[in-house]
Amino acid sequence: MTEVKQAFEQRVIAIPIERILPSRRVEHLMCGSKKYASILCSIKELGVVEPLVVHPKPIIAGGVSSFMLLDGHLRLEALKALGAVEALCLISTDDEGFTYNRQINRLTPIQEHKMIITALKKGIEASRIATVLGINVDRVHERETLLRGIAPEVAEMLKVRMVSQDVFRTLRQMKPIRQIETVEMMISANCFTRNYARMVLAASRPEMLVEQKKRSTSEASAMDIARMEREMENLQHDYKQVEDTLGETMLVLVVAKGYLMRLLRNEAIAAYLRHHYAELLEELVTIIEAVTTDARQLERE
Repeated sequence: MTEVKQAFEQRVIAIPIERILPSRRVEHLMCGSKKYASILCSIKELGVVEPLVVHPKPIIAGGVSSFMLLDGHLRLEALKALGAVEALCLISTDDEGFTYNRQINRLTPIQEHKMIITALKKGIEASRIATVLGINVDRVHERETLLRGIAPEVAEMLKVRMVSQDVFRTLRQMKPIRQIETVEMMISANCFTRNYARMVLAASRPEMLVEQKKRSTSEASAMDIARMEREMENLQHDYKQVEDTLGETMLVLVVAKGYLMRLLRNEAIAAYLRHHYAELLEELVTIIEAVTTDARQLERE
């Protein structure tokens, strides 16, 4: 069996910011976005939770090595804006930025849960975390206990999935084996909604639930459960049809995204939009980010 090459070194090091070379240009309009403002505020209050990803470049004149930035461009810009001289970095053994970057996704609920746990272990108060994330303290505590009652296998399968809090609440009502079956069905159907999870819960046998409640007149009958199972099969069939055309649809979106990016790189167009249609510009940037994320997710799957 061939040896599996590690993608990253097993240590995080502090690198002077002046030695980190961005692999792409960060547009001025990106630095004015809500995402950048959120990152700036988060680093200011909590520090860098997720290290930058870099790859060492050949030694340059003077015997000083530089590092190519693969992921974390907005974090780097935020550190510069805050006057930082060093950045915590994870060293990649692969210098192909696209290979790594296509694995990057939005912060998922489980990743956010881990970030909050890390911050709390550092002694940061929940109220301070809530201020940084723009949410109330109760939601911070909800996300802190997100995986309570969730099977480890389920957490592993959902760690890179965008899943709502309600889905986890529903899964907690099931025993671990049923949780795993439910998530496998969700992944197969590519559907991670609250209604899907509740439908599986309603169709679950009593012995597969954490609490076997007494049967009431309002509880679903065997006929209702059979109907919901048929609806689930139809839903999976519909998702399969959508999946068959997803590649072609995503190709069209990627082409359209490329056209939008070329337009926004034009300083005259970008300045005009910022001055006259700031909200439209922000929406266009959000769409570009969403299409990029969806394309990376499709490639990963």
